Amino acid sequence: MTRKLWGGRFSEKTNQSVEAFTSSIDFDKYLYLYDIQGSIAHCKMLARTGIISQEEGLTLVEGLGRVKSNIENGKYQFDDSLEDIHMHVETWLFQEVGKVAQKLHTARSRNDQVALDIRMYLRHEILQIIKLLIVLRQSLLELAQKHIDIVFPGYTHLQRAQPVLFSHHLMAYFEMFTRDTNRFWDGFVRTNVMPLGSAALAGTTYPIDRHYTAELLDFPEVSSNSIDSVSDRDFIMEFLSAASICMVHFSRISEEMVLWSSSEFRFIELSDTFTTGSSIMPQKKNPDVAELVRGKTGRVFGDLVAILTLMKSLPLAYNRDMQEDKEPLFDAVNTVKVCTDIYSGMLPNITVNNVVMAKATTEGFLNATDLADYLVTKGVAFREAHAVVGKAVQHALGVKKELHQLSLEELKSFSSLIAEDIFSFLTVEKMVDRRNSYGGTSKKMVMEAIETAKVRIEKELQKYRNVISKIV
Repeated sequence: MTRKLWGGRFSEKTNQSVEAFTSSIDFDKYLYLYDIQGSIAHCKMLARTGIISQEEGLTLVEGLGRVKSNIENGKYQFDDSLEDIHMHVETWLFQEVGKVAQKLHTARSRNDQVALDIRMYLRHEILQIIKLLIVLRQSLLELAQKHIDIVFPGYTHLQRAQPVLFSHHLMAYFEMFTRDTNRFWDGFVRTNVMPLGSAALAGTTYPIDRHYTAELLDFPEVSSNSIDSVSDRDFIMEFLSAASICMVHFSRISEEMVLWSSSEFRFIELSDTFTTGSSIMPQKKNPDVAELVRGKTGRVFGDLVAILTLMKSLPLAYNRDMQEDKEPLFDAVNTVKVCTDIYSGMLPNITVNNVVMAKATTEGFLNATDLADYLVTKGVAFREAHAVVGKAVQHALGVKKELHQLSLEELKSFSSLIAEDIFSFLTVEKMVDRRNSYGGTSKKMVMEAIETAKVRIEKELQKYRNVISKIV
């Protein structure tokens, strides 16, 4: 067998530096399983359509099975001169079954072959990420349910704004990661399309049955344009976009983990098992996990920009530039998976300092809006009430008191409509419970949100089980 599968046209040996430069085996060797699965399906289709004999098809399928076992047992050595996983598999197949291996590549090209491998790889990894995100969201739900009675200062501009339930704050992240999950599901649909049979770019002259191949590989859809099939990397860009947005959410919660666990906040304590120490300062307990997740956001953004830049201005159809699609994709997949997994372990182990949280809700005039709302219930227009309370806050700042610490006489000096009932109106518990609008922070609304989320999770798990059971 010719050493180079494409070597017939060339009279000179490829320069070794060119072999090293053009080789992709260092990273696309991780596609070996999908390459072999795709090749087995392709062989079965070739035999079924009479393009090769049934005996040849059986020989190739059995040989590919041995190649898979030998790869997994470490019996083969990867070689830059063979460029990519496709040429390695075909070369090793030749060693296993002889010349019949030369029929493996009938009616296909490496262009549609690699498109298939990446799609098979990515649809599998998307499902793994979806499962990890479901587990993460379950951790958030359990944490929210466990701390349903803890009040917490909600912030805007990193300034204390209004009291909320800590559970309500956690459920905000549940919603973020739910949208991420849905984005991955959406991208999965467009990834789960079978490109094999498009050949180099124009299709093939052989009487292939692409739909049969798709059926063998559990693809519900077959790509409809051969040129687009081999040159499309939209599904990778879409995945990396969803991954980047997901990492934004990890970065946001990481920032809060860092802040909340600091001596300045002391809202939570991270478990010893998810923190590290200092090589010089014995007292330190550093939130390194959260910081690293926050930092890894940048590399996933970089992966997205790399692919967008790679594909920008590429003429149709396949170009060798597209070999560079795999490393950013693999990196982003691995980064999202490890960040999701480690957060699922870290969140259940945080210790919540409810006393510090509760005290923080009583400082910083978090009841100012409620005082304005109180005046509205007495018939004052909200804008007028806003101005009245602003003056009350200015006075309270001057005397170094909170609004609820002012005497009734002091409060009445700003509005004669204020009565004794104002003090019960301004308690943190009442402020939280009054926010009973749909999606609000009252205990009733948050508990309903948690129960609704549990139902959503169960439906998603069932969907995941149904889909994963159909994927080879």
